[in-house]
Amino acid sequence: EVVKEERRQRYENQPYGSILIEVLKRAYTVHPYKWPTIGFMEDLNAASEKDYKDFYETYYVPNNAVLVVAGDVDPKEARRLVEAYFGPIARGRDLTRRQVEEPVLKGEVRDVVYDNIQLPAVVQAYRIPAYGTPDFYAVDMVNRLLSSGNSSRLQKALKDEQQKALYVGAFSFPFEDPGLAIAFAIANAGVDAQALEEAMDAEVLRLQQDLVQEEELAKLKAQLETEQVMDNARIAGVASNLASAYTFLGDARAASTEIERYLAITPKDIQRAATTYFNRDSRVVLHYLPKSQKN
Repeated sequence: EVVKEERRQRYENQPYGSILIEVLKRAYTVHPYKWPTIGFMEDLNAASEKDYKDFYETYYVPNNAVLVVAGDVDPKEARRLVEAYFGPIARGRDLTRRQVEEPVLKGEVRDVVYDNIQLPAVVQAYRIPAYGTPDFYAVDMVNRLLSSGNSSRLQKALKDEQQKALYVGAFSFPFEDPGLAIAFAIANAGVDAQALEEAMDAEVLRLQQDLVQEEELAKLKAQLETEQVMDNARIAGVASNLASAYTFLGDARAASTEIERYLAITPKDIQRAATTYFNRDSRVVLHYLPKSQKN
């Protein structure tokens, strides 16, 4: 019941809260990514106490976990404490993970989702390379150019100049297998979803047709370096970065070198990534509309 209530609060009762769930089930057809981590309500209702217990005992085990200790600690004492508190926890059975290759998305997938909202919204999702691959960083840089900060392209064009969007953002989802780049915009009052979508497309087209100026790219790289410094100024940030690097990249030391992959990106890399992966013929587009507009 706790999990079901969490699902209601985070996804079902939040305006636009179902976006990721609605995107994933259309962007993937065979890969497990099509299922949200929290599950569908019908599955939660159908699961027995034994199902939950089996799931916990299968996946919440030491051999399927990464433990990071960060801060001003003595390594020997830290190891002693880890072994004292975590050592008694039994190892789980070995896990066999299915290797699933998602077929190429052939053609644009379009749909309308009616929600308890007042303003229309547009969601665009593009398939992108797996986290850790060279092209992932170029794609992530495209998203940052589009929406990182008040001077980013979508912010300036859609919010400030055209005043078509109340909110706009573009994000990379760093998955172990090929993931998604998702752009999301909420329309201003009186702006329809189609007009908002066309304005979003125009900014992507600019990146495909014109090289980014070195000055704009340098500013973005400086932001990234600042983010890394601020992240590593917090013990929790250090721990999180080390855990992510080990889990996704297989080497905790990559946490300190990943920034170099961003700094090496050129304007041509940006243009190539925008052209290759932000393809209108291979994406999911959702128009979120108020339920009052449903016939």
